[in-house]
Amino acid sequence: MNPLVTTGLDARGNATALSVNVNKIALLRNQRPLPIPSVVGLSRIALEAGAHGITVHPRPDERHIRRHDVFDLASMLKDWPQAEFNIEGNPFHNLMEIVREVRPQQCTFVPDSAEQATSDHGWDLVRDGERLKPLIDELRTLGVRVSLFMDADPAAMAAARAVGADRVELYTEPYARAHGTAGQAASLAAFAAAARAAQAEGLGVNAGHDLNLVNLGDFVVAVPAVLEVSIGHAFVADALELGMAAAVRAYVAALARSVPR
Repeated sequence: MNPLVTTGLDARGNATALSVNVNKIALLRNQRPLPIPSVVGLSRIALEAGAHGITVHPRPDERHIRRHDVFDLASMLKDWPQAEFNIEGNPFHNLMEIVREVRPQQCTFVPDSAEQATSDHGWDLVRDGERLKPLIDELRTLGVRVSLFMDADPAAMAAARAVGADRVELYTEPYARAHGTAGQAASLAAFAAAARAAQAEGLGVNAGHDLNLVNLGDFVVAVPAVLEVSIGHAFVADALELGMAAAVRAYVAALARSVPR
């Protein structure tokens, strides 16, 4: 079994893993009836430069990642057994059919509506937990790790464990908005508390949304034992300036600098 998948921080010397979300690459490609930029080609460059995994979020309207992209990436990743494929999305839309066939290492359930531009909140497990539980059980039976996209609410972590999740992905846009303001310390404290509550329930902790080279280091220093960050929008913006490989190296270096010595 892939050590990056099974042992979390240990395989990277306690550094958080970087999963590159390639949705925005697909969004750019979809503006013209051409196969450029190549989602698979740029994902391969990211892995060659040191990314630990690839994330996609296929939506029902295929506004960015298309169904064939998911399968093309799954085929390419067979050459990268040390890398993780993370497929995220709403399991009540188009996600389950894809994940059942691909069986990625990780599936992240996200409670987005079909029409919203991007994810903007975590699961309400009081409302949705009973509907989620059989889907989580099914994917775990298929050997797919399940992560739930969650707000930084310590009180919700027991419910995440109760429905069978393996991990939570903390929704970090509130932290990104607070970074560099008087509210930064309080926001970090809230995320650290949520992470500790999740870990006390036996859950692994991922994080994502609006993390970037400016705010990433402070987050992973303050929030304990974050296993993985998934970064797309800011990463692709940096890649346009730096190049894909250099952007990966910059993010991996930022995560490595944040490891306690």
